[in-house]
Amino acid sequence: MAPMSGGSREPGRSVTSKVLAILGAFDAAHPQLTLTELAARSGVPLSTAHRLVAELEEWRALGRTPDGRLRVGQRLWELGQLAPNRLRELAHPWLQELFGSTGENVHLAIRDGVEVLFVDKVHGRRAVPIVSRIGARLPMHPTGVGKALLAYEPDWFVTSYLARALERPTPRTITEPGRLARELAAVRAQGYALTYEEMTPGSCSAAAPVLVDGRPVAALGLVVSSRRARELPRLVEPLRAAAAGIACAYG
Repeated sequence: MAPMSGGSREPGRSVTSKVLAILGAFDAAHPQLTLTELAARSGVPLSTAHRLVAELEEWRALGRTPDGRLRVGQRLWELGQLAPNRLRELAHPWLQELFGSTGENVHLAIRDGVEVLFVDKVHGRRAVPIVSRIGARLPMHPTGVGKALLAYEPDWFVTSYLARALERPTPRTITEPGRLARELAAVRAQGYALTYEEMTPGSCSAAAPVLVDGRPVAALGLVVSSRRARELPRLVEPLRAAAAGIACAYG
C-alpha cells in the first residue's frame, strides 16, 4: 500500500491529523456515515476525504455496509483487541456469574472525562433491551453506573460536574444540582445507586462502585424492566458482592 496522500492544502494540518479526524468521526451515535457526512463531521474537505477513505478501505480500516455507507473496518477491530484491558479481563468472570445468578443485563463501566464508558457487558435474549454496549458512552448523572462513580469522585470534580448544563434524556432525569448532590451523598452512604427511568423509559438500574483503596476504578450495574422495579433492592447484595470481588482481584 502506498503512503497516504492527503494533500497539504490546509496549513497546519497534517495527513495524520486528517486520517485521525476521519476515524474519530465515528462514534456510538454515528456508527455508519456517508462520505459527505464523514467529511462534514471530520472537517476534512470532501475531495481529500474521498482519497483518504479509499486508502483506508484498502487497508480495511474502513468498510462498507450493504447500502454503501462507511463503517469502522475489521482491521481496526483487530488492533483494538490488542489494547491491554486488565480490568475487563479480571472482571468478566464476575459479570458472567452475576448474570447467571440474576438473569439480568450486567455491564461494567469506567469514567472517561464527564461520561461513562462501557467496557464489558453480559446479557441474554430474555433480558430487557438496554442502550449500553461495549465502547458506548453515556452521561454520568442519568445512569446507575455513572452515579455510582460520580458519588466517589473528589469534591472538586463533583462540584464541577454539577455546574455543567446537565443532559435530560427523560422527564425523570434528575438535573437539579442540589437534588442530585443529595442523591450522590446517599449513594456514597449506602454504597450503591438506583435509577428509575432516568436514562431510558421502561428501564431501571442498580449499580455499585468497584473501589480500590477508596478510589472508584469502575462501576458494575444491572438493568431491569420498570415493571420489575420493586425487585431492584433484592439485587443489590449480589451486585455489591460481585463489585467487591472485582475490586479484590484488581487491587
